[in-house]
Amino acid sequence: MATVKLKKYNLAGKELGTIDISEDLANAEANGQMIKDYIIALRANARQWSASTKTRAEVVHTTKKPFAQKGTGQGRQGTLVAPHHRGGGRAHGPRPKFDQHIRLNKKERRAAIRALLAEKIRDNRVRVLDDTHLKEPKTKTVASFLSTLGVDGRVLFLGEGCYEKASSGGVSVSAPCRQHDNFIKSLNNIPRVEFLLAKNASGYDLVVAKEIVVTTAALQEINEWLS
Repeated sequence: MATVKLKKYNLAGKELGTIDISEDLANAEANGQMIKDYIIALRANARQWSASTKTRAEVVHTTKKPFAQKGTGQGRQGTLVAPHHRGGGRAHGPRPKFDQHIRLNKKERRAAIRALLAEKIRDNRVRVLDDTHLKEPKTKTVASFLSTLGVDGRVLFLGEGCYEKASSGGVSVSAPCRQHDNFIKSLNNIPRVEFLLAKNASGYDLVVAKEIVVTTAALQEINEWLS
């Protein structure tokens, strides 16, 4: 099967060769409407649906009539909790809704992510980084790497996921490894640069990123995940 090659670099910006990407991943396509529905669902599911305003029945206010019924030359008013009064209830305002979560089909989700990643590969917007190992946080090292590769705009780094067993109060729990900590800290002062574990990246993350830099191990994870 034919393959597509991506250039591989180290953190010094030196080219280390190429890495093969299967044609299935590099040339993946998906229905445009399906991708649109997927992105809309992602954005909708990010909402809390907890916005709440008080109606006139819930506002705590005096029940005294604002002014006399007649003789003032004004329209009659019976209460200050009416929506058109300052401090009154809100008419047709937002209220907490029932669960508005949109369920995403797993196969469609993978197909959309695969197609969006393939589009970046075809546009030469994906580069491979050997690893993210840094002995200590060093913003200058990462900034120099981006400058050497001519990468600008919004950049998304994708790293391999790793989980280890930790003990909390006598209970064994899974926690992310700290292997990327120094690298992530090195990105903090660089604008429009983000780091995510490869399997936590969504199609929206891929859409808004202008350039994608993925580690060798993360790329292998992506191949296994999306194949």
